[in-house]
Amino acid sequence: MTDGIDVVGIVGSLRRQSFSRRLALALTSVAPSALKIDLVPIGGLPLYSQDEDVDPPPAPWAEFRERVRRADAVLFVTPEYNRSIPGALKNAIDVGSRPYGRSAWNGKPCAVVSCSPGSQGAFGANHHLRQCLVFLNMPCMQQPEAYIGGVDKLVDEQGSFTNPSTRDFCRGLMSGFERWIRANAARA
Repeated sequence: MTDGIDVVGIVGSLRRQSFSRRLALALTSVAPSALKIDLVPIGGLPLYSQDEDVDPPPAPWAEFRERVRRADAVLFVTPEYNRSIPGALKNAIDVGSRPYGRSAWNGKPCAVVSCSPGSQGAFGANHHLRQCLVFLNMPCMQQPEAYIGGVDKLVDEQGSFTNPSTRDFCRGLMSGFERWIRANAARA
């Protein structure tokens, strides 16, 4: 981490102009300079099937796993689908956690930011994702919690904050994330 902290950013929505992607870009813009955030796409990952997880595994799986393994930490930014996480995000979690005993996620400090145009800020997805992260042995930042409701009015199409108080909150969130990563780096 002497050259910076390598953070893999995982966006739960596959839509090119999703609010989650816009928010991830905005979070990157207010992150401390030590955080080097790389948004890693998950849409090209074939659905996980243990039947296909042979040596060598499908190339998209192998590349994804290796990228996560190299990272110092993970930032998850997700919408809520039916009070839970999107299927593509769950698939990425499953792909990265296999084969059993060789999870790429193991010990990686992480943060969860959920968002929606609605007022609850994807509360359900945030907590369902956290349940997965406990099993994956990922120390997940607990404070500040980040449920960004009304995101459609807070971040523009270019991924810039349009609301100063949201920008300030997210700047503090990302500073807290840097501290969380440094405090939990030994576990990774």
